[in-house]
Amino acid sequence: MLMTKAQNLKTPAPSPGSTVKQDFALSSVEVSYSRPAVKGRKIFGDLVPYGKVWRTGANGATVITFGDDVIIDGKPVPAGKYGLLTIPGEKEWTVILSKQLDVTSPAAYKQDQDFLRMKAKPSAMPFKVENFAIVFDEIMPTSMNLEILWDKTSVSIPIKAEIDSKVTKQIDELMKTDNPPYFSAAMYYMESGKDLNQALSWFDKGIEKNPDAFWMYYQKANCLAKLGKKQEAIAASSKSTELAKTAQNDDYVELNRKLMAKLK
Repeated sequence: MLMTKAQNLKTPAPSPGSTVKQDFALSSVEVSYSRPAVKGRKIFGDLVPYGKVWRTGANGATVITFGDDVIIDGKPVPAGKYGLLTIPGEKEWTVILSKQLDVTSPAAYKQDQDFLRMKAKPSAMPFKVENFAIVFDEIMPTSMNLEILWDKTSVSIPIKAEIDSKVTKQIDELMKTDNPPYFSAAMYYMESGKDLNQALSWFDKGIEKNPDAFWMYYQKANCLAKLGKKQEAIAASSKSTELAKTAQNDDYVELNRKLMAKLK
């Protein structure tokens, strides 16, 4: 008798898997989840019932990985992996970070494994998102939002990070080395609203090591402007323009033109 071996048929997944990774603070945040489609169905309050634990996706569990410690709803969340679960409601959602990484149904959920619970208000969107999506938005150095989007509903989860003490410690240690990061340290101090005079000192030391660095002169001009030293800022910007023209860098020529317009 002729025996044939059955072959596995590969077809497109109805709820394809996806991984979104966002650099954030000094590390990153990554979410692995599946993306079901609306397909003309009523989603919240029907396909996804109100008041029941939802895996926040389809197929397998949705897992979020924090590369470093973060703060959610005012509570510290250590680096690591967590199950991202939600309990949708018509006027309020519960967002859960769980120690469980395998919850795919309400029956598998164990509340005593919750690490964090928070309330979030759903918002109606003026447009429709066909495939369920988790994205990051309003990304700043120490804060961003994780956005849950499907159909015409969105839910935002603010994520924060405390990095100043870590960055300051790095700067203190690296300033003792043979090649201190003068420019990047100066930029951090200036953009974080720290000691501008210290930032200016580091810009000067960076320029001393690299006298043709038009980008350093430009940022020095910004620092001087913040310090209220208008004429010195104009002089630094003029030098940056001169060096940028020599280097044929039109972008910085234009940046300095705009800065000069503000200073004059």
